[in-house]
Amino acid sequence: MKYISTRGQAPELTFEEAMLTGLARDGGLYVPAEIPTLSREEIAGLAGLSYEETAFRVMKPFIGDCFTDEEFRGIISRAYEGFGHAARAPLKQLAPNHFLLELFHGPTLAFKDFAMQLIGQLFQTALARRGDRVTIAGATSGDTGSAAMEAFRGLSNVDVFILYPHGRVSEVQRRQMTTPQDANVHALAVDGDFDDCQARVKDMFNDFDFRDGVKLAGVNSINIARVLAQVVYYFSSAVSLGAPEREVSFTVPTGNFGDIFAGYIAQQMGLPIKDLVVATNQNDILHRCLEGQGYHKGDTQPSISPSMDIQVSSNFERALYFAYGKDSGAVAQLMDELKSGGFEVSQGAMQALGETYKSGRASEEETLATITSELAASGELICPHGAVAVKVANEQREAAVPMVTLATAHPAKFPAAVKQASGIHPDLPARMGDLFERDERVTRIANDLAALEAHIKANIAS
Repeated sequence: MKYISTRGQAPELTFEEAMLTGLARDGGLYVPAEIPTLSREEIAGLAGLSYEETAFRVMKPFIGDCFTDEEFRGIISRAYEGFGHAARAPLKQLAPNHFLLELFHGPTLAFKDFAMQLIGQLFQTALARRGDRVTIAGATSGDTGSAAMEAFRGLSNVDVFILYPHGRVSEVQRRQMTTPQDANVHALAVDGDFDDCQARVKDMFNDFDFRDGVKLAGVNSINIARVLAQVVYYFSSAVSLGAPEREVSFTVPTGNFGDIFAGYIAQQMGLPIKDLVVATNQNDILHRCLEGQGYHKGDTQPSISPSMDIQVSSNFERALYFAYGKDSGAVAQLMDELKSGGFEVSQGAMQALGETYKSGRASEEETLATITSELAASGELICPHGAVAVKVANEQREAAVPMVTLATAHPAKFPAAVKQASGIHPDLPARMGDLFERDERVTRIANDLAALEAHIKANIAS
């Protein structure tokens, strides 16, 4: 299995090489040269299996011979042993043929744990075999950072630096990043928004002297291993609802597009997904683009669903690559135009996107109202991101087709908004009950590439 860049000017890599590289040296994102498929019999055979066994069978075709079966099974087992639910990703029924996929039972109470816990074990195994050490730099709008720090803290082969927008994440999200005491993980509060953080990380990758000097690697959703790990729960949930004998639709709250792009990969592998619905908050650049208005950046508006407060969706580049018929030259041109503020999508690519994705948006008021109404209707208390998705799913779903709405975070990560809407203050799980009593370790830093690179060089292990 080989991996190629969406911009076509970087060398083909194996899975392990693509995982450790993160961003391609031409600025593009790695994608499988060919997406493997599973037969109907293989998909049907997933019924009743553990999440871990499903993960092995779904991901193995992407891994190739980079890890032995025994190694990979051990990696998967270690990745999910700390989850707080035996099913790992359980389904809850909200209404007839409408289901909530709970993705918040991992160590940091967010869907990012599914990919990050796995990628932490993959990195550790690969680096130990190589006798190597890397520096991980990542940007987060809230959940990726804490999931990365939890996955890599204390590991002997990795230093981790997470950039988050100062004052633009919830207090729980911030404390999850600033309270780990392990010397190899570092929280950096950047004076800017998430798009600034993401841009500075990409700038580091494009500064090849710095990149090579600190052996830079990335675990944001730019990393293809992150996306592939998320493919698994599309299969586990769809099969439990009758796939491959019946179609299933999914609604995904998304800002960076990685989670829903994983659904596209699952669909291309043979999973009978009818609709993939993109749900956005008031920062609705993806919805506007999918409605035919082009992709044009605006100002990021802070919201009660901060993990979606994004204007530059990294993984949308992967979606465009396939929508443009794998024309890497066209993608490279679009990304150049994005530097100047945005671009228009060609008619043919818009048709391809429209055949794959639907979309909708929720205002702040609609998000709060959905938290309130869903608690009354089903008894489920959902976080603002899940509420955005439930609102859009209710507009898009069809009575005859099961709709799975992804609940990407525990409501306790966003207690102020949840209490405002429901009157209930959601409690953290007992294992995190002392979060607000733990000491914080954080560096506030300017939105400046030179300052960030200097800080990282000064704080990596020798």
